Amino acid sequence: MKSFIIGDKHVNQVKIGLNEKLVFIGGPCAIESEKHALKMANSINKICKKLKIPWIYKSCFDKDCRSSEKSFTGIGINEGLEILSKIRKVVNIPVLTDFSVPSWAESVGQICDVIQVPAYLCRQTSILRAAAETKKPINLKKGQFMSPWNMKNSVRKIENFGNKKIILTDRGTFFGYNMLVNDLRSLKIMAETGYPVCYDATHSIQLPTSMGNISGGQREFIPSLVRACTASGLQAIFMEVHDNPTQAKSDPNTVLHIKYLERVLREALIMNDARKKIRETLGKEINIENG
Repeated sequence: MKSFIIGDKHVNQVKIGLNEKLVFIGGPCAIESEKHALKMANSINKICKKLKIPWIYKSCFDKDCRSSEKSFTGIGINEGLEILSKIRKVVNIPVLTDFSVPSWAESVGQICDVIQVPAYLCRQTSILRAAAETKKPINLKKGQFMSPWNMKNSVRKIENFGNKKIILTDRGTFFGYNMLVNDLRSLKIMAETGYPVCYDATHSIQLPTSMGNISGGQREFIPSLVRACTASGLQAIFMEVHDNPTQAKSDPNTVLHIKYLERVLREALIMNDARKKIRETLGKEINIENG
């Protein structure tokens, strides 16, 4: 599996890949204000320092896929990137955000250490090309409508456009209407591309537009799903966190309250260490085929 560095000499760099430390990617779903973003970044940073887990701050300036025309759609690219740049400098951590318009990629790549391709756009050639041309690591989220084995096609597009620093993230798969489920086989299947894999715990428990014009969620399943996916083998955990979920301007029914973050990350680290010890004791992972 490929390993690569995220960030430059101006931040605490993060190395992701096989046999590297488990990486956390997190922050509020949407950037709500500079004050709130800095507060969340500092709070998460304290937890991650305590647990000695490398991490990347994630938050978005544009929420173009909201179901309701009345929903908060973001503070905009200019103010958003200014805030992310400040967090990067003040908290000394790599930052990540997504983009939904190809022409935005260059500006995002100038500020952010990781550029994210939204799940709904994971097949869009113009988006994949724009992300690849930034030369920054790409967090490629698996579409809810995509099989894990078909993600290799998006990976090949990015490689063809000259970028081989990719993270593949599972955020659940549609199971009928208004329901997402996780198939743990997805992590292993996507890892066969040779790139690091990540599990998005907070989007995976989403119930898309189950409340009419907004999405519901089942937060109570986040801890058990994180434990299961970490035990299955991955390189990063993605969770959106907030200090007051019910008042969050985006995804209020799925973001994790920050008061639970340390416990969930501790459990993930324990499961990750246990998986490594099993492999050290018993040798390489067994591959069982038909027959």
